[in-house]
Amino acid sequence: MDQLVDDMDNSSDHDHDHDHENTVIGSLVSKDVSLRQWLDNANRVVDALECLHIFMQVVKIVNSAHSQGVVLHNNRPSCFVMSSFNHVSFIESASCSDSGSDSYQDVTSSNVSHNKVSEIDWVEPNGKQTEEKEDRFPMKKILQMETNWYTSPEEAADGPSSCASDVYRLGILLFELYYPCSSPEEKNSNISGVKHRMLPPQFHLKWPKEAFFSMRLLHPDPASRPKIDEVLQSEFLNGLREKLDEREAAIELEEKIVEQEMLLDFLVTLQQRKQEAADYLQKDFSILTSDLQQVTKIQASVRRKGDSNSMNISEPDDFASSGSRKRIRRTPKENQESSRLMKDFKKLESAYFLTRNRAVNSRWMNPFMEGLSKYMSSSKLKVKADLKLGDLLNSSSLVCSLSFDRDGEFFATAGVNKKIKVFEYESILNENRDIHFPIVEIPTRSKISSICWNRYIKSQCASSNFEGVVQVWDVTQGQVAAEMIEHQRRAWSVDFSADPKLLASGSDDGSVKLWNINQGASIDHRVYYHDLRNLSMPLYTLVGHKRTVSYVKFIDSKTIVSSSTDNTLKLWDLSDTASQVIDRPIQSFSGHVNVKNFVGLSVSGGYIATGSETNEVFIYHKGFPMPAMSYKFNTTDPISGNEVEDNEQFISSVCWRTQSSTLVAANSMGNIKVLEMV
Repeated sequence: MDQLVDDMDNSSDHDHDHDHENTVIGSLVSKDVSLRQWLDNANRVVDALECLHIFMQVVKIVNSAHSQGVVLHNNRPSCFVMSSFNHVSFIESASCSDSGSDSYQDVTSSNVSHNKVSEIDWVEPNGKQTEEKEDRFPMKKILQMETNWYTSPEEAADGPSSCASDVYRLGILLFELYYPCSSPEEKNSNISGVKHRMLPPQFHLKWPKEAFFSMRLLHPDPASRPKIDEVLQSEFLNGLREKLDEREAAIELEEKIVEQEMLLDFLVTLQQRKQEAADYLQKDFSILTSDLQQVTKIQASVRRKGDSNSMNISEPDDFASSGSRKRIRRTPKENQESSRLMKDFKKLESAYFLTRNRAVNSRWMNPFMEGLSKYMSSSKLKVKADLKLGDLLNSSSLVCSLSFDRDGEFFATAGVNKKIKVFEYESILNENRDIHFPIVEIPTRSKISSICWNRYIKSQCASSNFEGVVQVWDVTQGQVAAEMIEHQRRAWSVDFSADPKLLASGSDDGSVKLWNINQGASIDHRVYYHDLRNLSMPLYTLVGHKRTVSYVKFIDSKTIVSSSTDNTLKLWDLSDTASQVIDRPIQSFSGHVNVKNFVGLSVSGGYIATGSETNEVFIYHKGFPMPAMSYKFNTTDPISGNEVEDNEQFISSVCWRTQSSTLVAANSMGNIKVLEMV
């Protein structure tokens, strides 16, 4: 369809980043680090007791597996992770390990975590992710070397892996713990010597006990290596048992302190947030109490002025300051209104506080009361008439624009069928015909995009077309009274000003030709409001829509509503701002769907009508963000006459009848309906 406005949108949707506040709780959450990363940390200083504590934990994990008949096979540093408190966990599933019997089970030790290696982020102990380009120990290279380092002689000779193989790997780990290297090449060279039982001399000198024990674990004959339970009970591990126990107790105490601090920070943060919520609630409650007292006082005053007998209403005493009142029997209409009130209560509440916060003293009351009354007075749209055209089956039947004359006696339709048709409103309501014929039909040479009736000259209307031509028509004669050919591309909109001699038009060429007041649509997602005395600079720029602005209408002299293909309408207040850029609308209306088509926009008495790409007409009231009512067009099957849903159709135009609760709406199939709020 040529009605698409995607062509007008030359910029992509903006991505909106949502920044979230980092709480103190988040800073306390620790992240596990691979034992391989910990060993290769360039800043690591060997702490004998720390290394022994880590080695003891790994030995216990291996012992837990062997006691259940499971050979770990992968007890290499990359398969272990360490917490911030140096607690070691195995992260390779034991089911992936070699077991000498089908009856062997997986390890169930409390120290074993059944995760996969690939799920661990390789991070430095300070929590920052390592970049291989800058790391002296590139992880991919180290992991390849590690597999060779931790392969036992019998495995290298294609022999079976056994519990003794796991013990051999403990010997390599013990060496790595106590003898850090400055590069992968140095480590590879040293471990190659260790695998041939040639330890670096410095290792012998500085750590003689550790060197001797590692030689036992690295014995080339599997049968000569100690069993895992012997390792666990060895003098090497038990000689410093008391100090290890003290270290473990200190770590547990530190962990408990951190956990308590985490809990404390959480509770403090929760208390602060609840206190803020309570303050806001108390503020809202104070405002509500004050308004309730004010409204009760005004209502009592109004009741005293009335005739209580003729009005048949409760005495003012029924309305205490607490808000209590006598129970009365509700009528069906009152029950329906109450149900609707409860359904939209949250949105009404938001609208109330929004109105209340913007107003000074009691100036909030009348606008909100008027809006609430109008919102509740009507709940649906009723079809008063269904316009049936003679060219209903014409493929070019899209109605692009509708317009009533100044008195609401006639309305005109125009669109891609290259015709302006004028219908008499009352005859459409009163005549029950299979086909309705216009009283005037004006052929045009191009498809019509917009039509507007002169507010003062009853017989005059203007149109804009797809060729960029703006024409003024004498409706009674069916002839062109004036023609303006200056737009370089398609003209989308045309409108008369309060001065019947002035006309404006907006075009795809990016210009607004000021034959009249400037009330065109912006092509850069913004709305510009100009003073005719200084057209070089807009009075206001309204920023808030995310996509093409397709319509702009004045609700009153200081309030504007705009429509966009971002699925929203926005309401702008021009009266209370000192800035030329307004970036906060006073209201955003949502509920309809509009992402690519012109769907129409019309305002009357605070009501806002718009179409939707769901083939529905939506009515909003300016005071509330949610739809007050809607009506869905259904497509009539030309053969069966039954109504069927067509997801390809959309509402293409809407227009209120002057000073009434009636509007005319058309869809992309050319169906036209007269709707009334009831």
